[in-house]
Amino acid sequence: MPQAQDIFGTAFKNGTAILMARIVDATGANVQQAGIAAIEYSIFELDPCRPDNLVVVAGHDGVALVVADVIFNALQTGGLWTVDEDGYNFRHEIDVSTTEAFPKAGVQYQVRYELTPTTGQKSIVRFQLRVI
Repeated sequence: MPQAQDIFGTAFKNGTAILMARIVDATGANVQQAGIAAIEYSIFELDPCRPDNLVVVAGHDGVALVVADVIFNALQTGGLWTVDEDGYNFRHEIDVSTTEAFPKAGVQYQVRYELTPTTGQKSIVRFQLRVI
């Protein structure tokens, strides 16, 4: 069974981030568009002294995404993906055209994606971003 782990990265203050991952289901198979009913994301500012104190970033709370825009049925390679030669099946560029996603430098943010499958339990994918 796959293990839960955060994905770490860096973003620029007042910039966007392109987040990529290979997401698998409980059996270890790559998720497919047809198996995901909905995806939404939220961004939280983290407090290093109180890890349970998540402060939501305005404009980035429970934002629904189009599954076909962020989940690929076939693994993708090249471009920004440097983790391995197998590839990724999830890619999302955070929209900052109307609301900044990472307004403070020197802060850690969590970008949390909640995937609702067509059957079974929800999955959470988390990215921890240090903002410079």
